Amino acid sequence: MVNLASCIQKTFFFMSAYTRLLLACFGLFSLIGCTEPHQDSNIRSRGFVYCGQDTPTTFNPQLTDGGLTADTLASQIFDRLLVLDPVSHQPLPSLARSWTISDDGLEYTFSLRKGIEFQSTEWFKPSRQLNAQDVVFSFKRIIEPEHPYHKVSGGRYPWFESQGFNKLIKDITLIDSHTVTFTLTRPDNAFLSNLATSYAIILSQEYAQQLLKAGTLNQLDMKPIGTGPFYLSQYIPNDLIRLKRHWGYWQGAAPMEQVVFDISSRGTGTLAKLLSQECDVLSSPVASQLPVISDNDEFELLAQTGMNVAFIALNNDRPTLKDIRVRKAINLAINRENLLNSVYYGTGTKAKSILPPMSWAYNHDSKALDYDPAKALALLKEAGYDKSLHLKMWVSLEPRPYNPSPRKTAELIQADLNAVGIQLSIYNQEAFHRMDQSDIAESDLLLTGWIADNGDPDNFLRPLLSCSARHAGLNVANWCNVGFDNLLELASRTNKLDLRVNYYHLAQDILDTEVPIIPLAHGVHFQVHHQSLGGLQMSPFGTRSFSSVYRSE
Repeated sequence: MVNLASCIQKTFFFMSAYTRLLLACFGLFSLIGCTEPHQDSNIRSRGFVYCGQDTPTTFNPQLTDGGLTADTLASQIFDRLLVLDPVSHQPLPSLARSWTISDDGLEYTFSLRKGIEFQSTEWFKPSRQLNAQDVVFSFKRIIEPEHPYHKVSGGRYPWFESQGFNKLIKDITLIDSHTVTFTLTRPDNAFLSNLATSYAIILSQEYAQQLLKAGTLNQLDMKPIGTGPFYLSQYIPNDLIRLKRHWGYWQGAAPMEQVVFDISSRGTGTLAKLLSQECDVLSSPVASQLPVISDNDEFELLAQTGMNVAFIALNNDRPTLKDIRVRKAINLAINRENLLNSVYYGTGTKAKSILPPMSWAYNHDSKALDYDPAKALALLKEAGYDKSLHLKMWVSLEPRPYNPSPRKTAELIQADLNAVGIQLSIYNQEAFHRMDQSDIAESDLLLTGWIADNGDPDNFLRPLLSCSARHAGLNVANWCNVGFDNLLELASRTNKLDLRVNYYHLAQDILDTEVPIIPLAHGVHFQVHHQSLGGLQMSPFGTRSFSSVYRSE
């Protein structure tokens, strides 16, 4: 006999996400008018629902240091000059069909593809295709303080600031309608890889000029126009983001008509939404959920070894943590094997370095400190903190590929430190944005992590630990070491791989000695989707395009 209550409950679960889509036009903020209700009742045959993690504050990844905008949305709305091969990690052509580099390594000239169409929306109808003016505009906005758009939307470009991009770029020159040259102040081996990251998007200069005349400059970042496979159709904060298919996409229109991001936090959790078919795709499920998912024939679980790291940043501005003995003691007190077993369920790798083992610059002979609570106790006693040290740790609760359960990780670290006499207070927040440090300025420790934007080791070391990154706000350890920075500069200038490796090994030796951060683990990125979906891609850098996703039933 059918259980009526159970049927009602299942029906409610199935309909709730889609009901929110139908009611979206009554929300606080809608970019365009809602579609007719009967059109949305059949959404699963024309698109799919993706369970997101956070509500974006902008749709322009240039203004962010990660999160949903840079990790996922940017690859749908925008294109870059280059993309990264997911296997070799080498730059490949995208909007730029080819490029040349001068003998001195200071000039990079890009030839753009022709016939690239910008998206057409309710708020903008392009009159021309992409050309070199759009490339010049997109990057000069970042590097020129007097540019009319430089200070718009806060005027901070954290990822580019951490790379010292404004000091690296001497000029960007329009050669002709489809040729542009970047002139650098010094050679930089990571330059091409950096242009392939999700932050290096190409905007529409024509759209920007229209907004400038109307005096609505902020719309450039909140109502974006790009050349990607989908355009932004609707946004309701804390509820949903709807993307629609860009029919004029240069690589061919996407099979799916729309993608809806469920970013609501009310009601059931993301796993329950997946199981009840409110969501079709769930990125970064918690490790403890994997057995439930893998036992269900309706879903397919994908795994990608990630270029990532979970770590504790030690606030080197705090008087207690200026003492290297205290920093080393904290490192020695943490049982990483316990973390791998209890948080990652055997799916992660113990971190000896901020670089993952798959990096070509990883130092396999690292002398990094390992678990030794007895030595930690001795160091604390030597520093005068024998069972009298109280510290505060700020924790973002948002699960990420590098840390599937931050709350549990924090509690285990708390227990480890308590065992050596350090009393640790934990402060939680749902999500972490490095540029907004008002809530963490007084914290001693910060539990966080990093997903690489490309395969170059510079992408870990410079944005997280350089002096430039400290000024930009991404270096949350507030650590600056001139010798470390000099090694990064030397590595970026030489074309000899063995020399680059040696410089990066020496830089890692400094980190092992100074302990500004404590690497914990490298995680595996999991993604689960309904078995009817095909064409979903994964990348070691966390970015993914939905341009090839289709539904088979």
